[in-house]
Amino acid sequence: MLDQRVNPPKRNRLIDLERRMDIRPLTPRFGAELIGVGLAEVADPGAAGDAAYAFVRAAFEEHSILLFRNETITDDLQVAYSRRFGTLETAKVASLGEGTPFSILTNVDRATGALVPPDHKESLRAKANQLWHTDSSFKAQPALASVLSAHTVPPTGGETEFASQRLAWERLPESMRARVADLCVWHDYAHSRGQIAPHLASTRERDAMPPARWRIRWRNPVNGREAFYLASHAGAIEGMPDAEARALLAELTAHITDPAYTYTHRWRAGDVIMWDNRATMHRGRPWPAGDHARLMMRTTISASESDGLASVRPGVH
Repeated sequence: MLDQRVNPPKRNRLIDLERRMDIRPLTPRFGAELIGVGLAEVADPGAAGDAAYAFVRAAFEEHSILLFRNETITDDLQVAYSRRFGTLETAKVASLGEGTPFSILTNVDRATGALVPPDHKESLRAKANQLWHTDSSFKAQPALASVLSAHTVPPTGGETEFASQRLAWERLPESMRARVADLCVWHDYAHSRGQIAPHLASTRERDAMPPARWRIRWRNPVNGREAFYLASHAGAIEGMPDAEARALLAELTAHITDPAYTYTHRWRAGDVIMWDNRATMHRGRPWPAGDHARLMMRTTISASESDGLASVRPGVH
């Protein structure tokens, strides 16, 4: 028999949560703000947490970008929420968060508290993040999702812009889709960083992150929808001359990032956004870095076989 002293309150919390949870579209085509549910509800290990996770996971698969407002963000909460969705990446070598689950995006020198100058490595990395990209496509284990929390934001600028690679695939002319459908693309961290400064990717980073090869499209196993899998890290196409490959990649990127199919997020402190790296591109926008501090913390969830990884692996159809 159920313990009436314990279970009714738990059931009541679950019923209350299910009544509160709602979705508000960010654009008519993709992206959603989640209402009545936050990181803490998803991280809860009980039945209410399971229900919250199921709701958020379904919204993630459908909308690709999820916004949570007015979160009371702690490192532990962000990690607990992110782990609901899979194994967390460890931040890459030579980064501020190296060896932790966090990629730390800031223009503040942690030793002095001063804002870093324009030629500082973190300033150059911020410029590299202003290229359209997909997180971790250059890794042997690519990313399912990223979770970015806003701690300190400048009063103007510093937005994040998103483009749907899923919608881009769906609106591609049939003749072009047939042309590119089976291409394999090389993604290289050094390639994207080289667009900002020749030596921005250190020898240590190049050695730790050699180029990775992926098919040009990723199929979502939940809904069967396909998306481009491209980024500024993509610099070569297998079996294609370099000049032709880069021209094609530029053409496809322009198609994917058509402003009519993008969403620009203007951050507030306490915002958290989760996005699907299988189905979106994003880029940061500049801000008056010499005048205002900015601190963002990102956790990244690795893709697994259940996330459709086989569909993007070369040689697997």
